Amino acid sequence: MQTTFTPHAISFKDVTVEAGGKRLNARVGGTGAPIVLFHSLLADQSSWDRIVPALAATHRVVVLNLPGFGTSDSVGGSLEAIADHIGAALDKFELPGKPILMGNGYGGFIALMTAIRKPGIASGLVLADCGACFSEPGRAAFRGMSAAARDKGLGAIADVAMRRLFAPEFQAQNPDLTADRKAKFLAVDAATFHGACDALSTLDIRDQLKAVTVPALVLVGAMDEATPPPMSRELAAGLPNATLVELPGLAHVPQLQAPEEFMQAIRPFIDQPA
Repeated sequence: MQTTFTPHAISFKDVTVEAGGKRLNARVGGTGAPIVLFHSLLADQSSWDRIVPALAATHRVVVLNLPGFGTSDSVGGSLEAIADHIGAALDKFELPGKPILMGNGYGGFIALMTAIRKPGIASGLVLADCGACFSEPGRAAFRGMSAAARDKGLGAIADVAMRRLFAPEFQAQNPDLTADRKAKFLAVDAATFHGACDALSTLDIRDQLKAVTVPALVLVGAMDEATPPPMSRELAAGLPNATLVELPGLAHVPQLQAPEEFMQAIRPFIDQPA
């Protein structure tokens, strides 16, 4: 434990644990039933900052730096390897019970994969703007972004990345937020980015969804261009115990774009008794 954060008077501590000789870092704070947050590929753990205070008022919140982000060690690009590492490391955070795993985008895929790879680890899932398989145009987009970034650096695809996060109208109305998100994206480790693009471009776990029997809330921004609503509809239909909520007017990171609306959508689910 190294640094203390104080969002809205709730103290958070920087905690690093080890599993298999690899570090996993998180901010941890709040009291109550545990909830673990998995951020997207085009962001970092700060993409949850707008809802962390509200969550921590009622829950023990673990805001992960996914492997390869921040001070969390990389374990390679395989989603299975990342999920296995997180599954082993979560036990070491000494949580008061089984957590809800909540992921956005790339983090949603990893949260889902963690639940698949380690049955019984979670009390529930909140999966925002993700899915179980990309269409061929979606796969091609990851291959294209990765190739362009290899040739010219992440800066060459920064505008494309922002378009995947927010609609152009929202970017125009929120230039400071867009600039902050672009800076966060440019700080992403290049090897981690390429590994994730490769993994997502080949992902297909539709046949594994039936094994995930815990309650799941699947959310999607109706304007999400990165993981369009049909992906979330397919995901919700494939999970045995899922509810689907579509968020009008929102895109790939609804918790950043409209935090109050996002909290209203998830609050009944996360406040249910385990």
